Amino acid sequence: MAFRRRNKSYPFFSQEFLIQNHADIVFSLVIFILIGLMFEATAKTAILFIQPQYNVTTLSPEGEVTLYHYGWKDCATILFYFFIAIILHAVVQEYLLDKVNRRLHLSKSKNTKFNESGQLCVFHLVSSVWTFKCQLPSRGNTACLFLNLWENYPHVHLRFQVKFFYLTQLAYWLHALPELYFQKVRKEEISRQLQYICLYLLHISAAYLLNLSRVGLVLLFLQYVSELGFHIARLLYFTDENHQKMFDMWAVSFVFTRMSTLTLMFLSVGFGLSRAENQGLDLDMGNFNTVLIRMTVLLLVCLTQSWLLWKFIRFQLRRWREFRHEQAVRKKAATKQPLRPLKRDSLGHHENGVLKAENGASPRTKKLKSP
Repeated sequence: MAFRRRNKSYPFFSQEFLIQNHADIVFSLVIFILIGLMFEATAKTAILFIQPQYNVTTLSPEGEVTLYHYGWKDCATILFYFFIAIILHAVVQEYLLDKVNRRLHLSKSKNTKFNESGQLCVFHLVSSVWTFKCQLPSRGNTACLFLNLWENYPHVHLRFQVKFFYLTQLAYWLHALPELYFQKVRKEEISRQLQYICLYLLHISAAYLLNLSRVGLVLLFLQYVSELGFHIARLLYFTDENHQKMFDMWAVSFVFTRMSTLTLMFLSVGFGLSRAENQGLDLDMGNFNTVLIRMTVLLLVCLTQSWLLWKFIRFQLRRWREFRHEQAVRKKAATKQPLRPLKRDSLGHHENGVLKAENGASPRTKKLKSP
């Protein structure tokens, strides 16, 4: 299975060979793990990579329900879907984005940003729909997760869909780190991309390990919808630079997301968990409801949202100053074109070095006719 056109062959174990064939190498590893399911001796090991572990069966009025909690075996599952994310990244790049790039003829810097927005647009679309579906009430649970973000904490036992969502989220953002190398991202862009990749990994890991999965789902839904609007706006801008209104819509949603995130965190962590009965640290029960942990989580979220707002305000001010400067330059250029005064004399006026009369005729001396 070849993902990229082979314009040139490189020696084995070279850097260019690894970059050009990384998707094929990872695909071979995935096939190797899947083949392990076919043999009884390796099936138990292979299933650790494919299926989420730590399942618990409980009884409910509707029958048996299987729930999950986390453990160290989740690292194997994350590793497998880390490989899957690399393959899907190569598929989207080869069969969608590269074809569009060849038609747009973008510059190298715009091409990098176009690929980044294209990949994240697909991911944010899928993730936002998935988070919304995870928040729908399950069987026998009529209360929506929006209304009980802190009730019955700790939320140790998760449905299969919720646990699988968190594992794939961690796998995707981990795969984004080596993709900086595989996609040959410019040095100027690496620091910016590393910032948001590490922030996603930090917040998703904290929500998963501290059993704040319900709050994490709501906040990720708001964040992914806002980011989806931004990347759609940037893709439209690269196709036609006159598309600017989508950025204004994204600016409103960005501020709304920041305010909503802070409000929900203070309500759930600062207000809800502080009034819960089970106060104290209990690792066996998965309870992290202590004052120190709550304040650390709130401080982390507040600092992150404040930093994002500060960057957003700086960007908008710089954009406004550039717009005002362009308007001033255009106005100044328009006033620097005065009308040239016309030289007149008794017979007419001069225009382009030609003497013309007032009626537009050339005032030539008429010959007198003999009577």
